[in-house]
Amino acid sequence: MESITIKEIAKLCGVGVSTVSRAINNHPDINEETKQKVMKVIKQYNYIPNNSARNLKRSASKTIGILMKGMTNPFFTKMIRIFQEEIDRNRYNMILQEIEEGEDEVEIALEIIKEKKLKGVVFLGGYFNHTQEQLKRIPVPFVLATITLSNEINQEIYSSVSVDDFLESYKMTQYLIHELGHKKIVILGATKEDSSIGKLRLEGYKKACSDYGIKPLICYSEDQEDIYSMKNGYEMTRGLLAQNEEFTCIYAISDVMAIGASKALLCAGKQIPTDCSVAGFDGLDETFYYNPSITTLKQPSKEMAKETIRILFSLIYKKEENQHIVFSGELLKRESTKKIG
Repeated sequence: MESITIKEIAKLCGVGVSTVSRAINNHPDINEETKQKVMKVIKQYNYIPNNSARNLKRSASKTIGILMKGMTNPFFTKMIRIFQEEIDRNRYNMILQEIEEGEDEVEIALEIIKEKKLKGVVFLGGYFNHTQEQLKRIPVPFVLATITLSNEINQEIYSSVSVDDFLESYKMTQYLIHELGHKKIVILGATKEDSSIGKLRLEGYKKACSDYGIKPLICYSEDQEDIYSMKNGYEMTRGLLAQNEEFTCIYAISDVMAIGASKALLCAGKQIPTDCSVAGFDGLDETFYYNPSITTLKQPSKEMAKETIRILFSLIYKKEENQHIVFSGELLKRESTKKIG
Protein backbone atom coordinates (compact mmCIF):
# COMPACT_ATOMS: atom_id res chain seq x y z
CA MET A 1 0.00 0.00 0.00
CA GLU A 2 1.30 3.45 -0.91
CA SER A 3 2.41 5.42 2.13
CA ILE A 4 0.45 8.44 3.27
CA THR A 5 1.86 11.93 2.69
CA ILE A 6 2.23 14.79 5.15
CA LYS A 7 -0.35 16.73 3.11
CA GLU A 8 -2.88 13.90 3.49
CA ILE A 9 -2.21 13.75 7.24
CA ALA A 10 -2.90 17.50 7.46
CA LYS A 11 -6.19 17.03 5.59
CA LEU A 12 -7.27 14.16 7.84
CA CYS A 13 -6.52 16.24 10.94
CA GLY A 14 -8.09 19.41 9.57
CA VAL A 15 -4.87 21.39 10.06
CA GLY A 16 -2.14 22.94 7.92
CA VAL A 17 0.97 21.13 6.70
CA SER A 18 3.10 23.37 8.93
CA THR A 19 1.11 22.22 12.00
CA VAL A 20 1.86 18.59 11.16
CA SER A 21 5.51 19.53 10.70
CA ARG A 22 5.55 21.22 14.12
CA ALA A 23 4.03 18.11 15.73
CA ILE A 24 6.61 15.84 14.07
CA ASN A 25 9.45 18.14 15.10
CA ASN A 26 8.08 18.41 18.65
CA HIS A 27 7.94 22.18 18.35
CA PRO A 28 6.66 24.00 21.45
CA ASP A 29 4.49 26.36 19.37
CA ILE A 30 1.58 23.90 18.98
CA ASN A 31 -1.49 23.14 21.04
CA GLU A 32 -1.03 19.86 22.96
CA GLU A 33 -4.47 18.55 21.95
CA THR A 34 -3.73 19.25 18.28
CA LYS A 35 -0.32 17.64 18.60
CA GLN A 36 -1.80 14.45 20.05
CA LYS A 37 -4.43 14.37 17.30
CA VAL A 38 -1.73 14.60 14.63
CA MET A 39 0.49 12.00 16.29
CA LYS A 40 -2.45 9.59 16.57
CA VAL A 41 -3.05 9.77 12.79
CA ILE A 42 0.69 9.39 12.15
CA LYS A 43 0.74 6.23 14.27
CA GLN A 44 -2.47 4.91 12.75
CA TYR A 45 -1.10 5.14 9.20
CA ASN A 46 2.49 4.21 10.12
CA TYR A 47 3.70 7.45 8.58
CA ILE A 48 7.46 7.80 8.20
CA PRO A 49 8.75 11.26 7.18
CA ASN A 50 10.41 11.17 3.76
CA ASN A 51 13.82 12.02 5.10
CA SER A 52 13.64 10.30 8.50
CA ALA A 53 16.01 7.46 7.66
CA ARG A 54 18.53 9.84 6.16
CA ASN A 55 18.23 12.20 9.10
CA LEU A 56 19.64 9.51 11.40
CA LYS A 57 22.91 9.74 9.50
CA ARG A 58 22.98 13.51 9.35
CA SER A 59 24.08 16.03 11.90
CA ALA A 60 21.13 17.52 13.76
CA SER A 61 22.48 20.95 12.93
CA LYS A 62 22.35 20.41 9.16
CA THR A 63 18.90 21.96 8.96
CA ILE A 64 17.30 24.73 6.91
CA GLY A 65 14.25 26.59 8.19
CA ILE A 66 11.48 27.76 5.86
CA LEU A 67 9.38 30.46 7.56
CA MET A 68 6.23 31.00 5.55
CA LYS A 69 3.37 33.46 5.61
CA GLY A 70 0.38 32.59 3.44
CA MET A 71 -0.09 28.84 3.85
CA THR A 72 -3.30 28.95 1.78
CA ASN A 73 -1.49 30.34 -1.27
CA PRO A 74 -0.90 27.46 -3.73
CA PHE A 75 1.90 29.44 -5.38
CA PHE A 76 3.95 28.92 -2.22
CA THR A 77 3.05 25.22 -2.07
CA LYS A 78 4.80 24.69 -5.38
CA MET A 79 7.90 26.54 -4.19
CA ILE A 80 8.07 24.53 -0.94
CA ARG A 81 8.10 21.30 -2.94
CA ILE A 82 11.17 22.54 -4.83
CA PHE A 83 12.77 23.76 -1.58
CA GLN A 84 12.44 20.25 -0.14
CA GLU A 85 13.97 18.63 -3.23
CA GLU A 86 16.92 21.03 -3.34
CA ILE A 87 17.58 20.85 0.39
CA ASP A 88 17.46 17.04 0.26
CA ARG A 89 19.89 17.09 -2.65
CA ASN A 90 22.32 19.05 -0.48
CA ARG A 91 21.87 16.39 2.24
CA TYR A 92 20.28 18.80 4.71
CA ASN A 93 17.00 18.61 6.62
CA MET A 94 14.11 21.06 6.21
CA ILE A 95 11.80 22.49 8.85
CA LEU A 96 8.66 24.31 7.70
CA GLN A 97 7.24 26.90 10.09
CA GLU A 98 4.01 28.77 9.37
CA ILE A 99 3.99 32.41 10.46
CA GLU A 100 0.58 33.76 11.36
CA GLU A 101 -0.50 37.28 10.45
CA GLY A 102 0.71 39.69 13.11
CA GLU A 103 3.55 37.42 14.24
CA ASP A 104 7.14 38.69 14.08
CA GLU A 105 9.12 36.62 11.57
CA VAL A 106 12.48 37.72 12.91
CA GLU A 107 11.68 36.87 16.53
CA ILE A 108 10.35 33.45 15.53
CA ALA A 109 13.40 32.88 13.33
CA LEU A 110 15.73 33.70 16.23
CA GLU A 111 13.91 31.19 18.46
CA ILE A 112 14.00 28.38 15.89
CA ILE A 113 17.63 29.07 14.94
CA LYS A 114 18.60 28.65 18.58
CA GLU A 115 16.35 25.66 19.24
CA LYS A 116 17.06 23.69 16.05
CA LYS A 117 20.59 25.01 15.39
CA LEU A 118 19.61 26.07 11.89
CA LYS A 119 22.31 26.69 9.30
CA GLY A 120 20.13 28.94 7.16
CA VAL A 121 16.65 30.44 6.78
CA VAL A 122 14.28 31.23 3.93
CA PHE A 123 11.55 33.80 4.58
CA LEU A 124 8.68 33.13 2.18
CA GLY A 125 5.83 35.57 1.58
CA GLY A 126 4.11 38.05 3.86
CA TYR A 127 4.86 41.64 4.84
CA PHE A 128 8.41 42.46 5.82
CA ASN A 129 8.66 45.79 7.59
CA HIS A 130 11.64 45.01 9.79
CA THR A 131 14.44 47.47 10.37
CA GLN A 132 18.04 47.01 9.37
CA GLU A 133 18.98 46.56 13.03
CA GLN A 134 16.44 43.71 13.37
CA LEU A 135 17.76 41.92 10.29
CA LYS A 136 21.33 42.18 11.57
CA ARG A 137 20.29 40.12 14.61
CA ILE A 138 19.79 37.02 12.44
CA PRO A 139 23.00 35.02 13.02
CA VAL A 140 22.77 32.70 9.99
CA PRO A 141 22.50 33.28 6.21
CA PHE A 142 18.96 34.03 5.05
CA VAL A 143 17.12 34.72 1.79
CA LEU A 144 13.87 36.62 1.30
CA ALA A 145 11.76 34.82 -1.33
CA THR A 146 8.96 36.79 -3.07
CA ILE A 147 9.56 39.61 -0.58
CA THR A 148 10.75 43.12 -1.42
CA LEU A 149 12.29 45.36 1.22
CA SER A 150 12.48 49.14 1.44
CA ASN A 151 15.34 50.79 -0.43
CA GLU A 152 16.44 52.18 2.92
CA ILE A 153 17.70 48.74 3.97
CA ASN A 154 21.33 48.02 3.09
CA GLN A 155 21.21 45.23 0.49
CA GLU A 156 24.58 43.93 1.63
CA ILE A 157 23.04 42.39 4.78
CA TYR A 158 20.48 40.10 3.11
CA SER A 159 19.70 38.19 -0.10
CA SER A 160 16.46 38.16 -2.06
CA VAL A 161 14.74 36.42 -4.96
CA SER A 162 11.62 37.96 -6.50
CA VAL A 163 9.98 39.40 -9.57
CA ASP A 164 9.61 43.14 -10.06
CA ASP A 165 6.03 43.26 -8.79
CA PHE A 166 5.64 46.94 -9.73
CA LEU A 167 6.85 46.43 -13.30
CA GLU A 168 4.95 43.19 -13.91
CA SER A 169 1.71 44.68 -12.57
CA TYR A 170 2.28 47.70 -14.81
CA LYS A 171 2.72 45.29 -17.73
CA MET A 172 -0.60 43.56 -16.99
CA THR A 173 -2.51 46.82 -16.62
CA GLN A 174 -0.93 48.22 -19.78
CA TYR A 175 -2.12 45.15 -21.68
CA LEU A 176 -5.68 45.55 -20.39
CA ILE A 177 -5.77 49.25 -21.30
CA HIS A 178 -3.63 49.58 -24.42
CA GLU A 179 -4.27 46.28 -26.19
CA LEU A 180 -7.78 45.44 -25.01
CA GLY A 181 -9.21 48.94 -24.64
CA HIS A 182 -10.50 48.72 -21.06
CA LYS A 183 -11.00 52.04 -19.29
CA LYS A 184 -12.84 50.85 -16.20
CA ILE A 185 -10.55 48.33 -14.51
CA VAL A 186 -11.12 47.47 -10.86
CA ILE A 187 -8.11 46.12 -9.01
CA LEU A 188 -8.70 43.72 -6.13
CA GLY A 189 -5.88 44.74 -3.82
CA ALA A 190 -4.52 43.97 -0.39
CA THR A 191 -5.33 46.08 2.67
CA LYS A 192 -4.75 49.84 2.73
CA GLU A 193 -1.96 49.25 5.26
CA ASP A 194 -0.11 46.73 3.09
CA SER A 195 3.48 47.68 2.33
CA SER A 196 4.76 44.53 0.62
CA ILE A 197 4.02 42.88 -2.75
CA GLY A 198 0.37 43.94 -2.60
CA LYS A 199 1.39 47.58 -2.48
CA LEU A 200 3.92 47.15 -5.30
CA ARG A 201 1.32 45.51 -7.55
CA LEU A 202 -1.16 48.26 -6.71
CA GLU A 203 1.39 50.97 -7.48
CA GLY A 204 2.20 49.35 -10.84
CA TYR A 205 -1.51 49.37 -11.68
CA LYS A 206 -1.90 53.00 -10.61
CA LYS A 207 1.13 54.11 -12.65
CA ALA A 208 -0.23 52.45 -15.81
CA CYS A 209 -3.63 54.05 -15.23
CA SER A 210 -1.95 57.44 -14.82
CA ASP A 211 0.17 57.02 -17.95
CA TYR A 212 -2.91 56.21 -20.03
CA GLY A 213 -5.21 58.77 -18.45
CA ILE A 214 -7.44 56.16 -16.82
CA LYS A 215 -9.08 56.67 -13.42
CA PRO A 216 -7.89 53.96 -10.97
CA LEU A 217 -10.69 51.94 -9.35
CA ILE A 218 -9.34 50.32 -6.18
CA CYS A 219 -11.07 47.74 -4.03
CA TYR A 220 -9.07 47.19 -0.83
CA SER A 221 -9.30 43.96 1.11
CA GLU A 222 -11.10 44.15 4.42
CA ASP A 223 -9.82 40.70 5.35
CA GLN A 224 -6.58 41.26 7.25
CA GLU A 225 -5.56 37.60 7.66
CA ASP A 226 -6.50 35.73 4.48
CA ILE A 227 -6.01 38.31 1.76
CA TYR A 228 -4.70 36.02 -0.97
CA SER A 229 -7.58 33.54 -1.04
CA MET A 230 -10.47 32.54 -3.31
CA LYS A 231 -12.92 33.42 -0.58
CA ASN A 232 -11.58 36.95 -0.29
CA GLY A 233 -11.68 37.47 -4.06
CA TYR A 234 -15.24 36.15 -4.07
CA GLU A 235 -16.39 38.39 -1.21
CA MET A 236 -14.67 41.49 -2.60
CA THR A 237 -16.34 41.01 -5.98
CA ARG A 238 -19.74 40.38 -4.40
CA GLY A 239 -19.32 43.69 -2.58
CA LEU A 240 -18.51 45.49 -5.83
CA LEU A 241 -21.57 44.01 -7.53
CA ALA A 242 -23.81 44.94 -4.59
CA GLN A 243 -22.61 48.55 -4.86
CA ASN A 244 -23.44 48.58 -8.58
CA GLU A 245 -19.92 49.68 -9.43
CA GLU A 246 -19.35 50.21 -13.16
CA PHE A 247 -16.38 48.26 -14.53
CA THR A 248 -15.51 46.18 -17.57
CA CYS A 249 -12.58 44.31 -16.09
CA ILE A 250 -11.40 42.95 -12.74
CA TYR A 251 -7.67 42.64 -12.16
CA ALA A 252 -6.84 40.68 -8.99
CA ILE A 253 -3.36 40.89 -7.46
CA SER A 254 -3.28 37.09 -7.12
CA ASP A 255 -4.68 34.21 -9.15
CA VAL A 256 -6.59 32.70 -6.25
CA MET A 257 -8.38 36.02 -5.79
CA ALA A 258 -9.10 36.09 -9.54
CA ILE A 259 -10.66 32.61 -9.32
CA GLY A 260 -12.85 33.77 -6.44
CA ALA A 261 -13.83 36.89 -8.38
CA SER A 262 -14.78 34.78 -11.40
CA LYS A 263 -17.03 32.63 -9.25
CA ALA A 264 -18.79 35.71 -7.87
CA LEU A 265 -19.37 37.08 -11.37
CA LEU A 266 -20.77 33.79 -12.62
CA CYS A 267 -23.03 33.44 -9.57
CA ALA A 268 -24.38 36.91 -10.33
CA GLY A 269 -25.32 35.81 -13.85
CA LYS A 270 -22.40 37.58 -15.54
CA GLN A 271 -20.56 36.04 -18.48
CA ILE A 272 -16.75 36.11 -18.64
CA PRO A 273 -15.39 37.85 -20.65
CA THR A 274 -18.57 39.04 -22.45
CA ASP A 275 -19.84 41.06 -19.48
CA CYS A 276 -16.58 41.42 -17.58
CA SER A 277 -12.97 40.44 -18.20
CA VAL A 278 -10.88 38.92 -15.40
CA ALA A 279 -7.10 38.89 -14.95
CA GLY A 280 -4.83 37.60 -12.19
CA PHE A 281 -1.22 37.46 -11.09
CA ASP A 282 1.11 34.49 -10.30
CA GLY A 283 0.60 31.99 -13.11
CA LEU A 284 -0.91 29.14 -11.11
CA ASP A 285 -1.66 25.94 -13.04
CA GLU A 286 -5.27 26.15 -11.87
CA THR A 287 -5.84 29.28 -13.98
CA PHE A 288 -5.34 27.27 -17.19
CA TYR A 289 -7.92 24.65 -16.20
CA TYR A 290 -10.50 27.13 -14.93
CA ASN A 291 -13.34 27.81 -17.38
CA PRO A 292 -12.76 30.22 -18.97
CA SER A 293 -8.99 29.98 -18.58
CA ILE A 294 -7.70 33.06 -16.76
CA THR A 295 -5.31 35.66 -18.15
CA THR A 296 -2.44 35.99 -15.69
CA LEU A 297 1.10 37.21 -15.12
CA LYS A 298 3.19 34.10 -14.52
CA GLN A 299 6.01 34.09 -11.99
CA PRO A 300 8.68 31.42 -12.66
CA SER A 301 8.11 29.63 -9.33
CA LYS A 302 10.39 26.67 -10.03
CA GLU A 303 13.32 28.82 -11.09
CA MET A 304 12.76 31.23 -8.19
CA ALA A 305 12.69 28.38 -5.65
CA LYS A 306 15.86 26.77 -7.04
CA GLU A 307 17.70 30.08 -7.07
CA THR A 308 16.64 30.78 -3.49
CA ILE A 309 18.20 27.54 -2.24
CA ARG A 310 21.26 27.94 -4.46
CA ILE A 311 21.97 31.36 -2.97
CA LEU A 312 21.36 30.12 0.57
CA PHE A 313 23.87 27.28 0.26
CA SER A 314 26.42 29.52 -1.44
CA LEU A 315 26.17 31.77 1.65
CA ILE A 316 26.37 28.81 4.05
CA TYR A 317 29.50 27.53 2.32
CA LYS A 318 30.83 31.12 2.05
CA LYS A 319 31.23 30.83 -1.71
CA GLU A 320 29.48 34.14 -2.51
CA GLU A 321 28.25 37.36 -0.93
CA ASN A 322 24.58 38.35 -0.58
CA GLN A 323 22.74 38.52 -3.90
CA HIS A 324 19.50 39.99 -5.24
CA ILE A 325 17.92 38.18 -8.18
CA VAL A 326 14.92 39.67 -9.99
CA PHE A 327 13.11 37.40 -12.44
CA SER A 328 10.90 38.55 -15.31
CA GLY A 329 7.27 37.44 -15.46
CA GLU A 330 5.38 36.14 -18.49
CA LEU A 331 2.03 37.58 -19.57
CA LEU A 332 -0.30 34.68 -20.41
CA LYS A 333 -3.17 35.95 -22.58
CA ARG A 334 -6.17 33.68 -22.19
CA GLU A 335 -9.95 33.40 -22.55
CA SER A 336 -11.02 35.44 -19.51
CA THR A 337 -10.13 38.77 -21.15
CA LYS A 338 -11.32 40.25 -24.41
CA LYS A 339 -10.94 43.41 -26.44
CA ILE A 340 -13.71 45.97 -26.15
CA GLY A 341 -14.64 48.90 -28.34
